[in-house]
Amino acid sequence: MAIASDPRFDRLKQACPSFWVNPAALSAPLLDDPLGHAVDEAEDRLRRSTRLLWALFPSLEGAEEPTKSPLVAAEPLGLALGAPAALARRLWIKADHQLPIAGSIKARGGFHEVIAVAEKIALGEGLIAPGSDLVALATVEAKTLFSKYSIVVGSTGNLGMSIGLIASALGFRAIVHMSSDAKAWKKERLRRHGAEVVEHSGDYAQAVLNGRQAAQVDPFSHFVDDEQSLDLFTGYAAAARELVGQLRQNDIAVDADHPLFAYIPCGVGGAPGGVAYGLKRLLGPHVHCLFAEPVQSPCMLVQLASGSDSPVSVYDLGLTNRTEADGLAVGQASMLVAPLMRHRLDALFTVSDDQLYALFAADERSQRLGVEPSAAACFAGPLLLETPAGQRYLEQAGLTLKMARATHVLWTTGGSLVPEEERQRMRARATAAPDFDLAAY
Repeated sequence: MAIASDPRFDRLKQACPSFWVNPAALSAPLLDDPLGHAVDEAEDRLRRSTRLLWALFPSLEGAEEPTKSPLVAAEPLGLALGAPAALARRLWIKADHQLPIAGSIKARGGFHEVIAVAEKIALGEGLIAPGSDLVALATVEAKTLFSKYSIVVGSTGNLGMSIGLIASALGFRAIVHMSSDAKAWKKERLRRHGAEVVEHSGDYAQAVLNGRQAAQVDPFSHFVDDEQSLDLFTGYAAAARELVGQLRQNDIAVDADHPLFAYIPCGVGGAPGGVAYGLKRLLGPHVHCLFAEPVQSPCMLVQLASGSDSPVSVYDLGLTNRTEADGLAVGQASMLVAPLMRHRLDALFTVSDDQLYALFAADERSQRLGVEPSAAACFAGPLLLETPAGQRYLEQAGLTLKMARATHVLWTTGGSLVPEEERQRMRARATAAPDFDLAAY
């Protein structure tokens, strides 16, 4: 598709911060649920993995749900961002950056897929019974069996971290193909935990391609396909029920008069897409999902706005796909996820690297959550609803009169494992960043 000459894409081509409303979501009928059974299975598998994760990672022992993150009130962050007090009081953070072991949302999908692979192998060998507690996957016998197999993944960083750590812990040979965008400290941490890191000079797509090709020639190798994996996607989708339970615990209603807005950083789309799918499945039209992308890497926005059933790349617009938000540096959206988002994703917005650091700086001035800049991208979402573009969206969606009763959840996807030296570098960059500019939209 010749989108480079399409005037609808002019702001994107110029790497201008943008707010895009998905017309298909505004006009969508009631949603079907083609993956509901698979999401139920993922939720069950993660529940059955609790004692397994305790055994693999002794520091987790006693944690009621090792793959669960807290829901944190975010009024101080909201005020630091310049949000009106009434809005700041209704801000919450789904703190996936605090997920143990992997320190990011990828601990959900990544852990789920590798455990699913291990369960399948163990079932085939008769080591466990169907539906059983998965703690038996941590036995010497199981680890000896898994040592015959390789788990391979291509990543810009956080997915590779989660796959490498859980695969190594289970006894698999873990091989992580990483792009030039990946941070050096992530590569080093993986190596320290027994994973093999293969570095590539190309971008995310090249790392995935190389990993896929390497796995295809080995019958004892499983490739975790960030672009096409259903097990990754459903592992992320399982987070939705967790959030719904936490909202209830905090007496937060979500219904026709009390809308919920969820803001999630987006790379290739698997993690935010899974979360959005799960939330729409449980909360239907009462939840509104918005993704955040870098101005140089708006792959999901480009794909959905094009209306094409064929892959469309940010390179088609002349963008560089270079950004400080390493986990979001993806040129082409997942073609598993994009069709599922066509009627589920309500809006997307993009932020520049300077804006990323302005958002990161607001957290440093207030709650010091310990996120990385890519995770801070979602902080812009509630502010953008106050802009003319955001107000038009609320009016079109019939939400304007309900906003005083709305709840806003910022999904922080990674950052707690960032080394202090790297965090100091981030703080220095944030100090030099200009203030977040809503006028840019």
